[in-house]
Amino acid sequence: MGGKGGVVTEKMKLMMALITLQLCFAGFHIVSRVALNIGVSKVVYPVYRNILALLLISPFAYFLEKNERPPLTFSLLVQFFLLALIGITANQGFYLLGLYYASPTFASAMQNSVPAITFIMACALRLEEINLARRDGVAKVLGTVVSIGGATIITLYRGIPIFHKSLGSEETYLHESKSQNWTFGCLYLLGHCLSWAGWMVLQAPVLKKYPAKLTLTSFTCLFGLIQFLVIALFVETDINNWVIVSWEELLTILYAGIVASGIVVYLQTWCIHKGGPVFVAVFQPLQTLLVAAMAFLLLGDQLYSGRIVGAVFIMLGLYLVLWGKTEERRTMRNQEDESLTKHLLGDETTGEAEENNESAV
Repeated sequence: MGGKGGVVTEKMKLMMALITLQLCFAGFHIVSRVALNIGVSKVVYPVYRNILALLLISPFAYFLEKNERPPLTFSLLVQFFLLALIGITANQGFYLLGLYYASPTFASAMQNSVPAITFIMACALRLEEINLARRDGVAKVLGTVVSIGGATIITLYRGIPIFHKSLGSEETYLHESKSQNWTFGCLYLLGHCLSWAGWMVLQAPVLKKYPAKLTLTSFTCLFGLIQFLVIALFVETDINNWVIVSWEELLTILYAGIVASGIVVYLQTWCIHKGGPVFVAVFQPLQTLLVAAMAFLLLGDQLYSGRIVGAVFIMLGLYLVLWGKTEERRTMRNQEDESLTKHLLGDETTGEAEENNESAV
């Protein structure tokens, strides 16, 4: 009884951690939208966020990986710089621009296409194999197509409003003005998803050369911070934009730095360690539903049928890709077991034959 209770407890802890993780992600979408609404600069916001992230992660990296860090080389530093350019500067910059013209729900729905985009990039770089003769290969390709189709529906088709909320004249003007730039929001968020997927694909070979994950993350944050500061020299010349003037601004920046870049990193690492990357990724669509509910209740964002249809397609595609990956691992494991069994049986047969020969002699 005690053993079963322990197992249930561990599963419950993992489930609660995954739900908390998606709540943190969903909250970041809402908090970022609030930050933009109150006028926080789209350059100052990520600068402060990465400063906090660097202050949080670097002490752990220094002490926990003190004896694990490989020696730094110029080549590695260049690779860290490029990872920061793609995974932090382009990723966060495109996200904020896309969120400014679109909505948190739309941004979260688009992010569900990242696994499919990552899969395409990995295939293009021959880091991922496709075998269309097996059902796992068909599932991965079909899931990718369905997911991209969902992203296309979200981009091109808005549909009818659901749970319509009446807007005042000023709100209606702002809503219509923002909707005229919806195309920009789509393009920027597509750039965000491409950057995020590219960062994950390119990070894999770098981690093989430099397996100290926290140190790598610290260097990435540092170079990303430097890159944003260089951009700020040309974009944010007004010193007043760097001054935090309200509690709202302070809280949004603290949430982005501490929760979105600190707690989330730890929670995600812990969940992947306990449940595996596939199990963690399955919970990703929950974030979209949480964001939609929070944006509707807290920000008064409008829900449209096209967004929901597109999100459903993206989620379905995500599950197909994840199922295909799981089935592929199971097939490879079975093949390895069969190969090992044949090898052992072959050794036994050879041994018996040798014994028979010796007896005959």
